[in-house]
Amino acid sequence: MMKKLIAYFSPSGNTKAMAEKLAKATGADLFEIKPQTPYTRADLDWTNKNSRSSVEMNDKSFRPQIAQLPNSLANYDTIFIGFPIWWYVAPTIINTFVENVDLDGKKVIPFATSGGSGMGKTLANLKPSCPGANWVEGKVINGMSEKALADWAEKL
Repeated sequence: MMKKLIAYFSPSGNTKAMAEKLAKATGADLFEIKPQTPYTRADLDWTNKNSRSSVEMNDKSFRPQIAQLPNSLANYDTIFIGFPIWWYVAPTIINTFVENVDLDGKKVIPFATSGGSGMGKTLANLKPSCPGANWVEGKVINGMSEKALADWAEKL
């Protein structure tokens, strides 16, 4: 039986909490996508056009380095990828991740936490970074219960 993996990026802890809840609801393994250089509070200040996150998101070709990639995804058939929504899309570190792991033929489901926006063009922006994956439309999962998460994942 193939397994599920929840890979997530969570610079402030919100996405981590939901990733852990989703993992519990689905019986999936967890992998944290950690940047080589951690983000500070000032780095995440989206109101400052010179903050690290603003600069990165204004250059869609930018690829923040990841501290460590998973050893192998061979035993997983379904990969959930979680992140906070930045500027209506996934942070560019998610592109770094999907471009550097083998997702060919795997079902890949993005999920997000957000302060108020939806998924926007997330899927359209991620697909070109890994065209061999079987991408599934994801959703913002803020505040969903474990049961609601299990029900959502079951339908995918």
